[in-house]
Amino acid sequence: MDNLIISERYKNDVTILDLTGNICLGESNVKFRSTLRLLDQEGKNNILLNLADVAYLDSSGLGELVAGYLSTKKNGGQIKLLNLNSRIREIMVMTKLLTMFDVFEDEEQAIDSFQNPSNRIAMRQPDLVPEKLDPALLNQ
Repeated sequence: MDNLIISERYKNDVTILDLTGNICLGESNVKFRSTLRLLDQEGKNNILLNLADVAYLDSSGLGELVAGYLSTKKNGGQIKLLNLNSRIREIMVMTKLLTMFDVFEDEEQAIDSFQNPSNRIAMRQPDLVPEKLDPALLNQ
């Protein structure tokens, strides 16, 4: 499945993108990149990506995630992640991208963290990072 559905909503000065589908090479990757660039052009640079319904994220999707993060940061904003499934969490750990992003399981805490950086209760805490990575995930 190469389809990606992106729903946009707002809370305070945070743009929340609810993503459904796969973020991988092809149409979904282009759609994801275009959405992030449009938000950047509109000055909407506090972005929360809800990945609860993203089943698959490949290396090109990771690349767009990093490019969006860097572009947004350069313009004074932030991209944070919400609701990573276990598979995407493991990919983020393996690629060490979990150390780059603030990752949350609670939407209200995530939104609050944009205004109050000291309230960053991110998934990077040791008890929430998988102890053992599943090598089978690399081959899917």
